Amino acid sequence: MWRNIASNALSLSIVALIVLGGVIGWGKREYVAEGPLETAICLKVETGSNFTRVSEALDAQGAISSPSIFRMGADYSGKATELKAGSFLVEEHASMEEIVDIVTRGGASTCGTEVVYRIGVNAAEYQVRELDPATQSFNLVAEFDPDVEAPADYTRVRGQPDTRYRVAIAEGATSWQIVDALNKVEFLSGEITEVPPEGMLAPDSYEMRPGDDRADLIARMRASQEERLAAAWEARDPDVPYESPEEALVMASIVEKETGVPEERGQVASVFVNRLEQGMRLQTDPTVIYGITRGQGVLGRGLRQSELRAETPYNTYVISGLPPTPIANPGMASIEAALNPDTTDYLFFVADGTGGHAFAQTLEEHNRNVARWREIEAERANQ
Repeated sequence: MWRNIASNALSLSIVALIVLGGVIGWGKREYVAEGPLETAICLKVETGSNFTRVSEALDAQGAISSPSIFRMGADYSGKATELKAGSFLVEEHASMEEIVDIVTRGGASTCGTEVVYRIGVNAAEYQVRELDPATQSFNLVAEFDPDVEAPADYTRVRGQPDTRYRVAIAEGATSWQIVDALNKVEFLSGEITEVPPEGMLAPDSYEMRPGDDRADLIARMRASQEERLAAAWEARDPDVPYESPEEALVMASIVEKETGVPEERGQVASVFVNRLEQGMRLQTDPTVIYGITRGQGVLGRGLRQSELRAETPYNTYVISGLPPTPIANPGMASIEAALNPDTTDYLFFVADGTGGHAFAQTLEEHNRNVARWREIEAERANQ
């Protein structure tokens, strides 16, 4: 009898182990399997939260199939104590394993509220934006000038720990404009007392944290521009007529200020390169304007004939070759265009009324393009 009892007990133990193994295997498969979420969501994890609360929130939003498997998976992977506070984008059909990785990885929040301080060529502004997780596009909540009182929408999100911050620099902004605007950023610290060399600040979008030092941001911009320029110089067309990367940067800044149409940059660069190679003057208005303003704001009017005739280091209607320094901070596309311009015979260009330019090889053809542009200007003035 005892032998039968022992045999039955052993059989039951084996069955139990098989069942347990099956359950564990099923749980593992559920943990790594595609999740039930039909539309991406923004998951907010509060400071001091835990995996129980997170699993309940995910279950309520239909993002996981089993809160208990979610928690056990976090325990088994050794991540149960690594939960990070913030707002995190959970993609549709994300597995429980992927979600655990998202909320324990750390770093900046990936969705929710974003404050962007935009520095353009004409002005700077704050933007408060909210990410729509379903479309992964931002909805503008508020925008305002740094010199006016901040609206309630900004004040509301300013103290939230999961609010993200960025400083976005537009291509073509001058170093003075960037420094002037950065010294007005409310969420940064320190003060920039010296304007960096023109052209040496990389236009880009920079992730920031409240209290970050302005000088550190300037250092990041300079390091990035130096890296970009060095890489482009190494990959340059060997026939470009520059003696140094600094000269290429001057040309890139002129290209940046002459066109906002991306596909035209190579053509515009080719015009100026062709002029340099033929000993012609560059004759470009943006350099003359920089000589007047020194990059400190916008001229706000047309150039006078006296200014076009004045002999200054930046008046390319009078001087030969390049001006002594860049006239703005060019983006990577303009740097690449300056160092690898299109191969053309163009020597002239003028606005064509579409936002782009009409290019010409001869002065006669250029004069016809200018005449057409004057007609367009006259028609617009009479509308």
